[in-house]
Amino acid sequence: MKKHLILLFSAALVLAACNAPKAADESASPLDKVLVRDFFPDVANNLPVTEVTRGKFPIIDMHSHDYVENAEQIAQWVKTMDAVGVEHTAIMHCSWIGRPFEEVVELYAPYKDRFRFWCCFDYSDMSEEGIQKACDLLERYHNELGATGVGELGDKGEGDTYARPVEGRDIHIDDPRIQPLIRKAGELKMPISIHIAEPIWMYLPMDDKNDGLPNGVAWHVDTTNCLGYNQLMVTFENAVRENPGTLFIACHYLNMSHDWPRLGALLDKYPNLYVDISARVAESAHTPRATREFLIKYQDRVLFGTDNGFEPEMYHGIFRVLETNDEHFYVPEYNYHWALSGFNLPDEVLKKIYHDNALRILNEYK
Repeated sequence: MKKHLILLFSAALVLAACNAPKAADESASPLDKVLVRDFFPDVANNLPVTEVTRGKFPIIDMHSHDYVENAEQIAQWVKTMDAVGVEHTAIMHCSWIGRPFEEVVELYAPYKDRFRFWCCFDYSDMSEEGIQKACDLLERYHNELGATGVGELGDKGEGDTYARPVEGRDIHIDDPRIQPLIRKAGELKMPISIHIAEPIWMYLPMDDKNDGLPNGVAWHVDTTNCLGYNQLMVTFENAVRENPGTLFIACHYLNMSHDWPRLGALLDKYPNLYVDISARVAESAHTPRATREFLIKYQDRVLFGTDNGFEPEMYHGIFRVLETNDEHFYVPEYNYHWALSGFNLPDEVLKKIYHDNALRILNEYK
């Protein structure tokens, strides 16, 4: 009897211990402790991991910038291009880096066969006479310094803030004052590369319903005193429609990778419109089937671009997404929490996106 009482008492103690209130820190769920910005988990699935260190076909990078500080870094960049299979790279002059265009061309001169240079519109004088001077300067850049195209123009709502030597505040791509410049670019066979808006997550409320919240917070666009997403798309379509003799390259999938049907409709409507894929791996590789379908359908209108420096690993990551069937992997550097998957594009599509579409444009628009 005594033995049974001891066993019952012990069981009661165990039950009481299991049901005893826990300390506040012990009862908190991990969901209460892990910040969204820190959520980049290790993949538990036993899945293939394919390393692609060189593109399957020769590559023309149609979107990069003057990231280097000196000639030695250019030499290292060329070595990397050789290793990953890039024939040549477009250096966009219109950016946050303020080196004058003439200096850019001079700095890269020892490797001029490996780089092509894209210049800015000059908005210093918006009078009719000033725009004519800007047209003359554009022609000089093209004829004397070998400028291939114009870009990267950039309008996130406030006008062309990427412009040099002055910003184009309140100057949108359909501004009547710059139409002579756009027409001149067409006459000179200089494509215009332009960054319109930002991905849609940057315009949505910054709350728990925004599935691009980590990146959305970092790049949030306040449209209080500037154009919003759809307004910017209207300005862009106006310019493309009114300038059929000028070829436009919309950077970053026109920041429309959340709505492939809408982007496809624009490509269907305007034969003078192309898109590049630069700096939008995360935004496209979290919907791999829809993106793959789009890239196959519009394989003749898509251009390869990087826009993320010149480290080898940067190229490798893009190759993995375009070429492989890998799935559910994370790239924390992109700052989203989405798992990415590869597109496993057919060879004929890869060839066009990597190289042939760009070559056709560059040959036609010499």
